[in-house]
Amino acid sequence: MRWIDTLEAAAAEKLPEAVHRYFRQGSAGGVSVGEATAAWSAYRFRPHVLNDVSAIDLRTTILGVPVDAPILVSPSTMHRMADPDGELAMARGVGAAKSLLGVSSNAGTTFAELGATGVPWWLQIYILRNREITRRMLDAAVEAGARAVVLTVDTPVVGRKEDDGETVWDLAKPGQFLANLPEGEWTDDDLDKADDLNPDVIGWLAERTGLPVVVKGVLRGDDAKRCADAGAAGIIVSNHGGRQLDASIPTAQALPEIAEAVAGTGVELYVDGGIRRGEHILAALALGARAVFVGRPALWALTVDSSAGVTRLISELSDELDHTLRLVGQPTPSSLTPDLVTLRR
Repeated sequence: MRWIDTLEAAAAEKLPEAVHRYFRQGSAGGVSVGEATAAWSAYRFRPHVLNDVSAIDLRTTILGVPVDAPILVSPSTMHRMADPDGELAMARGVGAAKSLLGVSSNAGTTFAELGATGVPWWLQIYILRNREITRRMLDAAVEAGARAVVLTVDTPVVGRKEDDGETVWDLAKPGQFLANLPEGEWTDDDLDKADDLNPDVIGWLAERTGLPVVVKGVLRGDDAKRCADAGAAGIIVSNHGGRQLDASIPTAQALPEIAEAVAGTGVELYVDGGIRRGEHILAALALGARAVFVGRPALWALTVDSSAGVTRLISELSDELDHTLRLVGQPTPSSLTPDLVTLRR
């Protein structure tokens, strides 16, 4: 059995049940979270033969940042429930793999501490109803060296979770999340997600921070084009790990339409959601993604073996991608094309 396939069960033995449930669960009936991996596994390959694959090079750049492989770590919260060092442990693991880390605005580690690790990182931000909170968080992230801002656009309200009994919020302790919330007397209404956003917010974020803006949570080609036209530097095809609108289409299904919509715009395209194997990564890259993000597997790896587990996860997925590139007859991710992939009939 692959080590990657053992991670969730091993993590479940170490985590309180409510925390394990929080990490793995989707919203409502769990349709989207249940379909994600199977959607990638539905693709089939049409490999080339008699191509020289004696030297494989996985290296690429992500908005100008060099990485050793197109495998990045998604922003997520409650890292300190997976490992006492939380996001610092995740950052060390990502840094050792020479990858890039997405950091949640709800993180339990300050941006300054994360910046001191030297790992390239992007801030995932929710625009809150009280824009002053958002402005101050953005300013702190810029000061700490964030390389980009990831605007999450699929959360005007938080998707409904159907919990029974104790929840992660019952177990959470001060300091385990919201370490970057500015000082102030904030109300629940202040902290609610803004539900009045339009594409103009992309330009506002770029102007405020001076950083590239990546839009996360796009599942339609027309929306992707609107984001590109509004100045987005990148788009993450994502259904929030199945945690927002249940029965949203799998990212594996959404990616081709979005890639076609933004072709020629210069926007970099990434995808997350259910990616568990080198073959999944190969399909994503062939269909137009520049890189993939992994979320839950990184949390399981962090829980099981701290920073070393995160590094091993990225390394083993990279090895699988190297293997599949050789078998599909292509030496680099940039040489992959959509004609290499077809849906199972």
